[in-house]
Amino acid sequence: MQMSQAMRAPWKAYAGITLLIAFMTIALQPLTFALDRVNIALLYLFPMLVSAVWWGLRPAIYAAVLAILAFDFFFVPPERSFTVADLRYLVSFAVYVAVAALTASLASRLKQQLAYAKQREAHTAALYALSRQMSEIADVGALLDSVSREAARSMDAEAVVYLPDEQGHLALAHRSGADGERGAGDWGEGDAEKATARLAFDHGEAVGYGSHTLRDAPGCYLPLRAEDRVYGVLALNPKARRSGLTAGQLQMLEALGGLAAGAIARAKLAEEAKLAHLTAESERLRTAILDSVSHELRTPLAAIIGSATVLTADDAPFTAEDRKELLVNIREGAQRMNRLVRNLLSMVQLESGMLRLRQNWCDAEDLIGVALAQIKDFQGNRKLRVSLPGEVPFVRGDDVLLEQALVNVLSNAVKYSPDGSEIDIAVSTGADRLLIAVADRGIGLADDEYRRIFEKFYRADATRQITGTGLGLAICKGIVELHGGTISARRNEPQGTVVTIALPLSAADEPREQPYDHGTERDGDE
Repeated sequence: MQMSQAMRAPWKAYAGITLLIAFMTIALQPLTFALDRVNIALLYLFPMLVSAVWWGLRPAIYAAVLAILAFDFFFVPPERSFTVADLRYLVSFAVYVAVAALTASLASRLKQQLAYAKQREAHTAALYALSRQMSEIADVGALLDSVSREAARSMDAEAVVYLPDEQGHLALAHRSGADGERGAGDWGEGDAEKATARLAFDHGEAVGYGSHTLRDAPGCYLPLRAEDRVYGVLALNPKARRSGLTAGQLQMLEALGGLAAGAIARAKLAEEAKLAHLTAESERLRTAILDSVSHELRTPLAAIIGSATVLTADDAPFTAEDRKELLVNIREGAQRMNRLVRNLLSMVQLESGMLRLRQNWCDAEDLIGVALAQIKDFQGNRKLRVSLPGEVPFVRGDDVLLEQALVNVLSNAVKYSPDGSEIDIAVSTGADRLLIAVADRGIGLADDEYRRIFEKFYRADATRQITGTGLGLAICKGIVELHGGTISARRNEPQGTVVTIALPLSAADEPREQPYDHGTERDGDE
């Protein structure tokens, strides 16, 4: 379409010049008595200047020659003849043509510079918009798609991008037509195009049309280079092939290639950094698990081995009470190891997403009762008090997992509370949630640590002298959030910690009458 317009424009220019000079000649005929020939000759400069400014060099020279002929035929004696009586007119005509050529040449250069300036401005605006878009998009596919679209649009060509696969072979990754749409044509899929792209990739230099290598090739292949590494190849198949690419087009292609290579390099570095972070985090977790597990297993194993060794000694006299105490030590050590293994398995299931809920109607009183029974053997002389309201609604959830979460919270309260202290378990409702609060009177934590105690393997400074893996509350958090609830911790005044589990209540939940009055308390060790 642009070429057809370029071909039609000169014919329109020549026709317009002819009509303008003819109109001027007709208009000047009645004015010959008022104007001398010098003034008429100056007026004939007007079509030539207009032609030089609007249409360029050739239309301007045509206007000058036609104006000279019209002036000579109608106004230079002898009139109505191309014969010139005064030879000085010939010098004037030559100067007239020279002025027309010089003026047209200057005007043409100014128009060309203006066109280059507009082209550079458009390229700069496009590169700026593309660079901003690249800074906001992290996906390599979307970035390269934007680059190929812009290259196809600005160069009026079909653009494809080749990227190396895992084996290092170049493969066509993106395609854009001259109109910026993807999937236009099949250029770039042939063996010749891939071989030429491979040559540009291996040598890191432009190949094909507009370059110094394989300049007769139909396409232009530009390596996407960042520093000393080539990340891919941008290939263009121009619709119109002239003598070569202009300086502005080469600069545009180099800028596009630099943006694309920088974007790919940034994405690769981000992937490598993420992989390195994941590797370091995995190593840290592995080390923490091994340290925690080895430390936590050593104490119960020592108790089990020691008690079993004493029991199996043939010459050691034991009373019934001694034998029972040793058996209790073995049972407590085995239970402690069982809790540790269960916590580790639960954490693995939570992290891998393998944990699935069994949705049942759960009674808060039953959940607390089962949890109290499981910690009864190691609660010591601590007194556990449960406070239930008159009506406790049921919650939907996995009773086994919720019991495990309560056991972990209660175990923490027992572990970090002095022997003989009190631990309160209060159940309440509010804002469509069932609240279970466990308040101890233990060592307590710093205010900024209450947000971190639910992180994996986190141990507060005040609790480092007490054995533990730092997994219990992290597992509680995972189980509670899996049920759509929340878990939080705060300071208990005047001393200790309050851990609150909030579970969502369904609108269809029916309150259940409890055999306890509001505020009724019962001891957990009964």
